[in-house]
Amino acid sequence: MADPNPLLSDFQSSESKLPPPRSLDETIEQCIGNFGWAQFLQAALVSLAWVFDAQQTFITVFTDSQPTWHCTESERVDSVCNTSSSNLCTLPNQTWSWDFNPHVSIISEWGLQCAGSFLKGLPASSFFLGCLIGGLVLSTLADSSLGRKNMLLLSCLVMSLSSMLTAFSTSIWVYAFLRFLNGCGRATIGTCALVLSTELVGKKWRGKVGAMGFFCFTLGFLSLPMLGYINNGNSWRYLYVWTSIPTLIYCCLVWIFVRESPRWLIVKGRKEEAVSILQSIASNAITMSFTNLCFDVQEDQSKSNPDVYNALKILVRKSWSFRRLLAAMVVGFGIGMVYYGMPLALTNLNFNLYLGVVFNALSEFPAFLITFFFIDKINRRDALIGFTALSGISSALIAVLGQQLGSLQIVLELVSFFSACTAFNMTLIYTIEMFPTCVRNSAIAMVRQALVFGGVFSPVMVAAGRENQFWSYGLFGLVIALCGLFVFGLPETRGSVLCDTMDEEEYKTLAKRQFIG
Repeated sequence: MADPNPLLSDFQSSESKLPPPRSLDETIEQCIGNFGWAQFLQAALVSLAWVFDAQQTFITVFTDSQPTWHCTESERVDSVCNTSSSNLCTLPNQTWSWDFNPHVSIISEWGLQCAGSFLKGLPASSFFLGCLIGGLVLSTLADSSLGRKNMLLLSCLVMSLSSMLTAFSTSIWVYAFLRFLNGCGRATIGTCALVLSTELVGKKWRGKVGAMGFFCFTLGFLSLPMLGYINNGNSWRYLYVWTSIPTLIYCCLVWIFVRESPRWLIVKGRKEEAVSILQSIASNAITMSFTNLCFDVQEDQSKSNPDVYNALKILVRKSWSFRRLLAAMVVGFGIGMVYYGMPLALTNLNFNLYLGVVFNALSEFPAFLITFFFIDKINRRDALIGFTALSGISSALIAVLGQQLGSLQIVLELVSFFSACTAFNMTLIYTIEMFPTCVRNSAIAMVRQALVFGGVFSPVMVAAGRENQFWSYGLFGLVIALCGLFVFGLPETRGSVLCDTMDEEEYKTLAKRQFIG
């Protein structure tokens, strides 16, 4: 009877002839260090999840906006109504009318134009609250039981179905609840996509593959003003339908074509599956060599692999990992406040909303290009400190100088948002490099939670900033600049080897300190 898995047999027969590797990173480098089409297609397909992530994150900029209105002809003659100076809520209903059908926005459809800021911002707040709770509940499942692929599939499916149901909302309360569910599903998409795509390649291509996700997020962001312009004058519900159907199709593609992370499978002790995946993305000769090398490492690592929620306990138990996680989360909080707040605050500037969103989306492209082409050449710490400082200064200038800037306001806004985008991208890649495989997904999920947590405060600050820009742009600049200083407490990771266990990472850190000392 033929051996069903000759690779494992070769491993057993030649075990004594080959020295064990120091880490899975080194053996994966031997196997798939040369970036081929198989790895590219896998990474590109996984990174597409960011497109739908971006759409659901910023879709309320258009669905929840207050439409333009005009005075009725008779009232315009009597000078009772003036669109530039009149308060809509103080005018009789017969003196004004919406420019488009009331169904273009939830504000006009449900008569929320005079509602309080809390009720108007409830859907956006519910979405970010869902992101927080969903991230806390689901973040460790990708490290423990479900794995990277299944967690990505589940998240996209929940986000897609909840988005479709949102189109049938009957009230602001139902709408806010469905936005909450949407946020729960969306919470782990970026985390799983980033970790899965980077774990499929070697160290040389890790930063560039991670940047592919940021590029896809930019495409998703940029698609929103295009969809909003096409849908101009039509019901806001169509936007949710148009963004949910492609996500459902993507879920089918993930189920059929995307492979699980070989790193995660090996750490979990699932040798045969890891070998099968490595055979599909690398040449047979190299895969054979990798198989012979990697499983000595796995035997020790599977014992230390955490169960559900144990990953977070491990992160807190070790003082060095807790300090890293805390500092990275503080930095993420400041960056997230500016990143999610700037597009919402465009309504506070005297500038076209559609063009403002387009320019904000386009500003993510240079942020992506910097991350893609220079991630292997620049120090993480220096870059993060520089970009957070630049974002803070630009945002603060908008608040200090105000209307004196004129059209320069949008220029400073774009500089601040671009800097926050670049810092956002680099923070996620930085986090990947600071934590070992057994807790990496959980660590980056917590940092993403901090980014989202910063976004929770943004709508409130934007609403307050309509009267005084210090409470929006001023606080944006102050918070991101101060939080950026916590980068000084993090180690430099450029060019470092990815570790797989906490002990391995701790040993690497101690060795580096002794070398420097």
